Amino acid sequence: MEYELSTFRGDRSMPNDSTRDSSPARSHASGSRLRHSEPQEGATIQELAPLDRGIRAWTFCACGFIVEMMVWGFLFSYGIFQDYYTHNPPFNSSSQVAIAAVGTVGLGIQYGEVLFLSVLFRRYPDYMRTAMWPNIAPYIQQVWQLILLQGVGLGFSGGFMYLPVMILLPQWFSEHRGLAGGIIFAGTGVGGFVFPFLLNALLNNVGLRWTLRIWAIMTCVSTGIAFYGVRPRVPMAKFQFGQRRPLAPRLEYFKSPLFLSFTHSITWQSLTCLIQGLSYFPVSLYIATFTQEVSTPLTATVALSLFNSAGVVGQVILGYLTDRVAYPWVMLLSSVGSALAAFFLWGFASGPALIYPFAVIFGALSGGFSSVWPNAAVDCAGRKPENADITYAGTAMFKGISAVIGPIVSGILLETGKSSDLGHGYGVAGYGAVEIFVGSCALVTGLGSIVVAAARQRLAS
Repeated sequence: MEYELSTFRGDRSMPNDSTRDSSPARSHASGSRLRHSEPQEGATIQELAPLDRGIRAWTFCACGFIVEMMVWGFLFSYGIFQDYYTHNPPFNSSSQVAIAAVGTVGLGIQYGEVLFLSVLFRRYPDYMRTAMWPNIAPYIQQVWQLILLQGVGLGFSGGFMYLPVMILLPQWFSEHRGLAGGIIFAGTGVGGFVFPFLLNALLNNVGLRWTLRIWAIMTCVSTGIAFYGVRPRVPMAKFQFGQRRPLAPRLEYFKSPLFLSFTHSITWQSLTCLIQGLSYFPVSLYIATFTQEVSTPLTATVALSLFNSAGVVGQVILGYLTDRVAYPWVMLLSSVGSALAAFFLWGFASGPALIYPFAVIFGALSGGFSSVWPNAAVDCAGRKPENADITYAGTAMFKGISAVIGPIVSGILLETGKSSDLGHGYGVAGYGAVEIFVGSCALVTGLGSIVVAAARQRLAS
């Protein structure tokens, strides 16, 4: 049984101090010390919810799943909108790079802003859950402006809505952190499976404006309910007006070898995450467009749904594996399998017979890659697990860079490749250069995973 010493409003202690070591043994020992010690003056002893089990922990997981589904599932269903804009006025005269930029702006902002938000929530932890609520509003207020809504507005709001889930996850799960994170991340795949069919039907029957209005209502209702379950396990500190608040981690932390082993541009891990994103995002945006080029609109919708739904299975399985084996080897499995699928299945695809298997395999392996993040972030934080959110945010920022760069590079390759033919049935519809780019990035990710494993082993010794 665990207990938390909760002080009166105005206490200056960090809210996460009691969870700096989330292992069951340490937690039990800590709980025993609190149980046998006398309460401090002006403090009360509060029993904490169980770690890794219990209705509250799994309710948090389920609500996090819903938030993830609504926030990320819509963004990863942008392929349906991209196909609609490509074939319907007034956007059909625009270049494919410009149309793809609508989705990449949202992805880039939503990934990139989390580093800023993690520092903000570190200083204002008592406002973290409150900040989730106002950010439903842009889904309604900006319907009239397509680009602003699906790009800047949606991306900015999404970060405020989902980051608290990631910050609070280590409070609720330790032994099953990878599995819980995989289940939450699987919300993206579930949304990506269901939403393309729903959005395609809405676009065909009620048009673009009413599709966005209906979606706004769905988002408000579902995430509004889910927010009630996204609660901290450890009570948040309360601060009086004008009272000194906690600061972000010192800059020395970002220079530590353990941090540099995972998250930044000059390290193998950050480079690995960046390159993995360069492999994943072009497929997520172009798979529907490619499929319609060689088949029918219905086949394109099915392919995108298979791609996203396979990510559900991939997130859960790969997340479970990170609780059992070192996460760099899970990264290696994900990247090498993705590379083979891109080179051989997508490369020779000219119809559903190869498109569907590619969507399932690549969607599961590449789409499940991010399930290593929760355990990797805590591992990189080392003896300062309270800094895991900063580590996670740094990784997400580089994934955001790849979300912007990847589709733009692949869009340029696609436009230049339309006039070339690789021959032997490879790279039909001018996608050969894109397929080689995707497979090559996945292969480099695999090599990077091996280097990350070696660096992690060296630091551990």
